[in-house]
Amino acid sequence: MAKKILVVDDEKLIVKGIRFSLEQEGMEVDCAYDGEEAYEAIKNNDYDIILLDVMLPKLNGFEVCQSVREFSDVPIIMLTAKGDDMDKILGLEYGADDYITKPFNILEVKARIKAIMRRSSRGGNSVKKTDGFVEFGELKVDYEGRRVFVEDVEQNLTAKEFDLLELLMNNQGKVYSRESLLNTVWGYDYLGDVRTVDVHVRRLREKIESEPSNPKYIHTKWGVGYYFKA
Repeated sequence: MAKKILVVDDEKLIVKGIRFSLEQEGMEVDCAYDGEEAYEAIKNNDYDIILLDVMLPKLNGFEVCQSVREFSDVPIIMLTAKGDDMDKILGLEYGADDYITKPFNILEVKARIKAIMRRSSRGGNSVKKTDGFVEFGELKVDYEGRRVFVEDVEQNLTAKEFDLLELLMNNQGKVYSRESLLNTVWGYDYLGDVRTVDVHVRRLREKIESEPSNPKYIHTKWGVGYYFKA
């Protein structure tokens, strides 16, 4: 089945170029040109990936991303202005999985999309599967359903947050550097920086830790990286 992608940008020439390139790869592409149109499209359709520009009329990309995260963990790649580090960090804070800096090479866009699709098609990647829940105290994880519960309350994790938790949980005690996590969880030679990992770890702690500043599960090995230990 063809993968379905929503491309959101108010610059119609950019949308046209991305759409043409992705359709050449056999993907099904919908387009939206402002934030409200994008939000309605996402509510009413099942997409595999969203390409979402930051600067949009009516609702900006951050607002769309934040609203979508209230009901969906669909992978979102933000399109940000060149050199605007604040846009990149804010995008991650609002729940984006990745970002691409404008102007971009369409080959980079396709590589990012394919990397996310490879991970999605493996449905949890090279980790042990179980029919039941894996439990660590009040933390329960359902690998098959990609669902996470804390004290029986389901937490709305993004795709990348779940991938990160899954990797660390299935390699308890192993310390991963930020660079290693970028290459493993993001699935390609990542062009961003290690702050991407730090933001995702912080968001993940806020969702699964009772005291994020004093974590029980995801620990920091200072000067090295992160590891899971219950």
